[in-house]
Amino acid sequence: MSRWLAIFFGAGLLKPAPGTWGSAVALGLGMLILHFAGFVALVVATVVVTALGFWACAVQLSPGQDPSEVVIDEVAGQWLTLLFPAAGFALAPAAQAAVMANGGWLPWPAWLFPFVLFRLFDIWKPGIIGRADRRGDPAGVMLDDLWAGLFAGVVTVILAAAYHVPLILMRHP
Repeated sequence: MSRWLAIFFGAGLLKPAPGTWGSAVALGLGMLILHFAGFVALVVATVVVTALGFWACAVQLSPGQDPSEVVIDEVAGQWLTLLFPAAGFALAPAAQAAVMANGGWLPWPAWLFPFVLFRLFDIWKPGIIGRADRRGDPAGVMLDDLWAGLFAGVVTVILAAAYHVPLILMRHP
């Protein structure tokens, strides 16, 4: 079971770029959870997959290992990133109206930017993300993606504010 979790039920076996495939599968599944079960369900799913990811990596990996087919870390990081725009839509009535106008789905910038930014931080690995990756232990496999998810989520919110705040100010001077 730990192997299936580590490769996220086969998503890590997709080629090329299994990490990107793992993130894409996570994004699609996260959007489904959000759409059909709501924000709180995505929070719970993120916590559960993170805990299971630490367990699966500890069972499956030896120190120094980070095989490309292990993508449970991408799932946890991508869902963490997705929580940021999802929280904005869950907490803001005007944003909820935008979701309802889109058939109950997050509008495309709210999922595309988190996906792209998460992949950017996961590949680039600046600062603490790189330090977590260089730990060389199974926990580091998970931690670098969680840090990448946190950074990507914060940048997503900053970009959303940079776009939306001027629009709001123009409408309501």
